[in-house]
Amino acid sequence: MTFIIANLCLTLVWAAVTGSFSPHNLVLGFAVGALSLALVRERLVAAFPAVRLLKLLLLTVVFFRELWLSAFKVAVVAVRRDMQLRPGIFAYPLALTRDFEITLLANMITLTPGTLSVDVSDDRKTLYVHALDCRDPAAERRGISTGFERLIREAFPL
Repeated sequence: MTFIIANLCLTLVWAAVTGSFSPHNLVLGFAVGALSLALVRERLVAAFPAVRLLKLLLLTVVFFRELWLSAFKVAVVAVRRDMQLRPGIFAYPLALTRDFEITLLANMITLTPGTLSVDVSDDRKTLYVHALDCRDPAAERRGISTGFERLIREAFPL
């Protein structure tokens, strides 16, 4: 059952990336997804035995929502005459411990317009993030911890 749900998720990602939700493209995406999952099934189960697919799907939906919202905010800022921005770098204390989770969080932050992951401390306890408008670093930290980081912890439990 999880194989089918994962394959349906991959099919939707395929359709979104290719930009076509035609029946032929969905069938092709389903076939490519099935082949991909068949190739990595054993390694995926060994690496992530407790992946919660519904939480992973929720993480994906939240990421795309944040992607759209932040892209809209950056576009609005870009067309305004008085760009009153306060760019800055803030330190984000990580609750995630595994390299995969930290990398996923850093990439999600970087892919969201207006923010950029700059560095991870050597002890992997702090992520440095550049924000286009860093007036309230505490609010930025709260947004990351209650959004992406919380969902990553739920989707990939220890």
